[in-house]
Amino acid sequence: MFRVSKEIEFCYGHRLLNYSGKCRHLHGHNGKAIITLEGPDLDERGMLMDFKDLKSTVSKWIDDTLDHTMLLNEADPLIPILQAQGERLLVVPENPTAEAIARMIYRQAVADHLPVVEVQLWETPTSYAVYTE
Repeated sequence: MFRVSKEIEFCYGHRLLNYSGKCRHLHGHNGKAIITLEGPDLDERGMLMDFKDLKSTVSKWIDDTLDHTMLLNEADPLIPILQAQGERLLVVPENPTAEAIARMIYRQAVADHLPVVEVQLWETPTSYAVYTE
């Protein structure tokens, strides 16, 4: 079995509802997603997948959807205020935790027909979440 991983760095903001710690306030992260693919066979080039191809799919989606975007729970009362200001938002049905973002990226990779087995989302240099099915 072969595995390859690609790291993709991006910046995002969020806050957590129903949370008593500092993350209840709007704040940002320099995040890093590590997307791991797995498969038994290599293509005619001797690759599971070219890193460039992985970058052009998942990295493009991250750039277009998550990078420099404020991720907010659909129940967040700040949504109308930030929308009125023209802020870039992604409204999600849950708290936009590292776990939820890792799952979001995983599901996008699946939708792109990639043989993804794991996504790590590093929220800080010392804290990360992992999603796999």
